[in-house]
Amino acid sequence: QVQLVEPGGGLAQPRGSLRLPCEVSGLFLDYDTIGWLRQVPGKEREGVSALRGSAGKVVYRDDVKGRFTISRESGKDTIYLQMNSLRPEDPAIYYCAAARVVVGSRMLSSSSYPYWGQGTQVTVSS
Repeated sequence: QVQLVEPGGGLAQPRGSLRLPCEVSGLFLDYDTIGWLRQVPGKEREGVSALRGSAGKVVYRDDVKGRFTISRESGKDTIYLQMNSLRPEDPAIYYCAAARVVVGSRMLSSSSYPYWGQGTQVTVSS
């Protein structure tokens, strides 16, 4: 049974940082794809970043490149999204999602992911 749990989230100041963990079970992360997606009320869910397999193929949406980093803790089934230089447009509910192999631009598409965590709220405010 696939399970994803996001125990992180919270409040950060503008230009501050947060780290979101995603604890994964029931998947083989050496081959599978983990994505982080976000959603604000009234808008579609959008892909933020994704990581595939042990080779570490990663993708980012353009407006988080250089600010966010997705990574896997060595030897553990936890994927992190490190968010730095947070901006007013970053607040959303952030979801961790998983799929078998996803490639290319499909890695940032919500329709690629059949497995989802419960989501965690990220707020940016001074």
